[in-house]
Amino acid sequence: MTIVLAAVLALAGCRSAAPAAAPPSGAATSPSPPPSPSSSPSWSPPPSTSPSPSPSASADCVSRTLAGMTLAERAGQVLMVGISVNAPSGLGDTVRRYHLGGIFLHGRSTHSASVLRADIAALRKRSALPLLVSLDQEGGSVQTLKGADFPRLPSAQKLGAGPAATLRDTTRDSARRLAGIGVTVNLAPVADTVPAALGEQNPPIGYWHRQFGSDPARVAADIRTIVPASQDAGVLTVLKHFPGLGRVRANTDVSANAVDATATVNDPYLAPFEAGIRAGSAGVMISSARYPKLDARTIAAFSTPIVTGLLRDRLGYRGLIMSDDIGAAVAVSGVPVGQRAVRFVAAGGDLVLTIRPADAAPMAGALIDRATNDATFRTRLTDAARHVLRTKQRAGLLTC
Repeated sequence: MTIVLAAVLALAGCRSAAPAAAPPSGAATSPSPPPSPSSSPSWSPPPSTSPSPSPSASADCVSRTLAGMTLAERAGQVLMVGISVNAPSGLGDTVRRYHLGGIFLHGRSTHSASVLRADIAALRKRSALPLLVSLDQEGGSVQTLKGADFPRLPSAQKLGAGPAATLRDTTRDSARRLAGIGVTVNLAPVADTVPAALGEQNPPIGYWHRQFGSDPARVAADIRTIVPASQDAGVLTVLKHFPGLGRVRANTDVSANAVDATATVNDPYLAPFEAGIRAGSAGVMISSARYPKLDARTIAAFSTPIVTGLLRDRLGYRGLIMSDDIGAAVAVSGVPVGQRAVRFVAAGGDLVLTIRPADAAPMAGALIDRATNDATFRTRLTDAARHVLRTKQRAGLLTC
């Protein structure tokens, strides 16, 4: 994700910003059915020794789960809502009331693994369906968890300049530590390429050294290393920020003027995203910048040509598509909160990310209202919920 607006993060318990740029807080982000009869699907992690289900059985499990969900539950599944990593229990009522699909732990914490594990487990108990639990553990300036159990990670720029073996081992070790406390999704890696000539003049990425390099081919090679290293260790990856934030000169968290006037459907800077897709990344995050050569009318998060046309159709991506934070980000401030969720899902997105718990009500309400009155959107919402459930199944959370 890009970097969250300083004032919002301060309220959420994150550190305050430096004057020169919004500080890396992590994501700009990060969200009950009645008792099921005994013949219905159950929701618990499978034993580690269990054989993998066949593709047909997996599809049937997701379909059965989806068929038993109300419209309100489907709407809730496409929401991921943020809460301070140091006080996750504060989101319990929201998780239950709005049937959230996931939560995003933001801020900074030096709590021990045992404390964090207990906090996450307690929050999971508030949900009838399993929760995707995410955070930003990129390394460098963007590292949610620190302390004795979570050693400081080098920046992406530093790791990208080193050997692939170090990148792989660092990623694997970090993912194992996250999986050990119940985190299922890391909103990483950053697949944006920052031109060497721009460097720190690129506010969201280059200023904080979040990029793996200035050569998209080299960045693509690193992404191919990171995705399997993390996912094989038990934590799903999310490539960000599609179709790229490396050439913008404004941060979408604090400005509505982030524009990449260069990107096209043949942009070489898409190579790292393509590499991550081929490597099997579970998720891709859409930026909230503008790309006039791809869509002259709206930002990427609300763009059907970018989300569906480019990512789904042209690049053939079939996994989870999530938004960057569309709660506190200035880039979306001109759109009513509920309609932000509707526009993202209508464009082809699956999981709406907001760092503000108060957004759950208007977003869920707007999704339900639109789906109630628009059959086409209702089908799209169901498809989005299906993608979320498939991701949960892939994380070992949803079993039948």
